Amino acid sequence: MRVLPSLVIAAAGLVAAGDAGAYIVNIDRGSEMVYLRVGDGNFSGLYSGGGTPQVMTANSRVTSDWDGYLFCNPGQLYVGGFYRRSNNGNVNATLTVTAPASLVNANGDIIPISDISWTSSGNGDGGATQPVPSGTFQAGTSTLANDFRRNTWRESCLTFRYANTQLAAGGTYTARVTYTLTAP
Repeated sequence: MRVLPSLVIAAAGLVAAGDAGAYIVNIDRGSEMVYLRVGDGNFSGLYSGGGTPQVMTANSRVTSDWDGYLFCNPGQLYVGGFYRRSNNGNVNATLTVTAPASLVNANGDIIPISDISWTSSGNGDGGATQPVPSGTFQAGTSTLANDFRRNTWRESCLTFRYANTQLAAGGTYTARVTYTLTAP
């Protein structure tokens, strides 16, 4: 289990301190910056040790850039990052996902994107409410979290499921979804 100097658990609008729960860590104010890692990213060192973000690489690592903790398990998608702001303005960043209407195979067969959902968790999180909540893809742009609070590091691990609502033709179905963290 992770033990952190300042871990906050946000649930139903309440904030409590503790050493388990959703992974949200307060970070120091500094120059304004937004960082979002989906899948494998690259960081020079660890953020808690003064590291800085680098260009994204392959999608194979499941450790946290905050402290190197093995937060996700193989097969899960890491989504994490921060919104840092130098002043005390009470503003939040917003995390959205944009998805096409369908997944498509090489023959043009489709599976509706709404048949793909995810659960959100992380090793050592105690099953608490996640910074990226569980959900289902919808065609277009959907808000995942409009409370990506300033001066916090947040991370979740997503496990995807297929609803199996139709008899789909054989093949590899693909679609590209885009996660975006927008700061005011």
